[in-house]
Amino acid sequence: MASADSMNEPVASRRLELLRSAPMNCWIALSADESRIVATGNTFTEADEAAKKTGEEGYFLTKTPDSWLPRAMRTI
Repeated sequence: MASADSMNEPVASRRLELLRSAPMNCWIALSADESRIVATGNTFTEADEAAKKTGEEGYFLTKTPDSWLPRAMRTI
């Protein structure tokens, strides 16, 4: 039987792909189900106002990093 973590891997993978497709160093509004980028902006306020104009409900805002760095993984 698949563990809860392995069942969430496809969702996490899609979320990471979506985040990596977003512009760097900006604010993005994601749909409530995290399946798409609703709006972007250079500031929180710009992204929030742009998302409101779309009529999207339940979106949330997050800031993208300046750059993506490789992440070291270690097994326990």
